[in-house]
Amino acid sequence: MKTIVVGITGASGSLYARRLIQILCDLDVHVHLVLSRHAMKVISLELEPLSFKADKEIKYEVLRYFHGEHITFHGYQDFQSPIASGSFCTDGMVIVPCTAGTLGRIANGVSTNLLDRAADVTLKERRKLIAVLREMPYSEILIENMLRLTRAGAIVMPASPTFYHEPKNVMDLVDSVVARILDHLGLDSELEVRWPRD
Repeated sequence: MKTIVVGITGASGSLYARRLIQILCDLDVHVHLVLSRHAMKVISLELEPLSFKADKEIKYEVLRYFHGEHITFHGYQDFQSPIASGSFCTDGMVIVPCTAGTLGRIANGVSTNLLDRAADVTLKERRKLIAVLREMPYSEILIENMLRLTRAGAIVMPASPTFYHEPKNVMDLVDSVVARILDHLGLDSELEVRWPRD
């Protein structure tokens, strides 16, 4: 069974994360999930209300929302989590959506939480790290951080949906981005979003 770490930050684009996790679970991939506090708030705005009053309650709200047999939730500040160590083997990590701040911290080796640390571990162990950036426009600082992260071995993948597959709804657009993430993880999603062939 493949193991993928999924980090969700407070950028807009919760649909990308939900769809990715759904397909990973359908493909029997074990997902190690970590969300920022701001991610929980954005999810509540974009998808459905989630109520939590204390950190210990977040786990139950998240597991209620992200359905899947193979999901392990990790607290945002839990540096004792196995995904904080390079000796814990994974097949890569996806940060979706990824804020400019998160990307900047990772690009500069600053680990202030488990999500940052897991990404740092992924890079140092030479595993695949995909940062699905949800930001526009780009400042010079952000461009420099994207270059720095790319040179460190990560894949910076802006959440840019395609239109050549004639999307009929928002989820068709979401699928075009998620399919590209899965391609780079080496997973076949069978999503119908490929460039038309003769």
